[in-house]
Amino acid sequence: MTFKTFLAGTAIALTSTMALAESHAETGNPMVGGAAMFPEKNIVENAVNSADHTTLVAAVQAAGLAETLSGEGPFTVFAPTNAAFEALPEGSVEALLKPENKDRLTEVLTCHVVAANAMSDAISGMIADDGGMHDVETVGGCTFTVSEGDDGTIMITDGQDRTANVTIADVKQSNGVIHVIDTVLLPAVE
Repeated sequence: MTFKTFLAGTAIALTSTMALAESHAETGNPMVGGAAMFPEKNIVENAVNSADHTTLVAAVQAAGLAETLSGEGPFTVFAPTNAAFEALPEGSVEALLKPENKDRLTEVLTCHVVAANAMSDAISGMIADDGGMHDVETVGGCTFTVSEGDDGTIMITDGQDRTANVTIADVKQSNGVIHVIDTVLLPAVE
């Protein structure tokens, strides 16, 4: 490769990056995991580009939920980061990803999905209307409680009284919205 070819390739890459940044700025969508999130793409198409959600994407694929979450929706997905999965007890993620545990993995993942397009202002409104806490039914049959911290951060308390914080809200998708969270939500222990 000549220097001229390298320079031309770099110029094209820079132009593409600038176009992406401009397009991202126009959408108003936050970046997630170092990647632009495009509102015209669906949840799965955007999630696969986030460096912070590789474990979630692998889990969605292992559970066979990629096609569902690429569907029409609308879906609100509370998307735990890789760090949230790493905070689970040692060996938990590996165990969930085993084929024999697919039903449990599906349950855990669908407890992160609500069959609605719930932006943070709507969630805050529900919390206020219910006196500071609002119960949310998930696709997976879990009932979690949403509330707000003193700083306005939306918090979700799961079935085991663990609390996840929304760290990036309102990532618009063609089939709903993603809210990035810092804790994996777990169903109640039976």
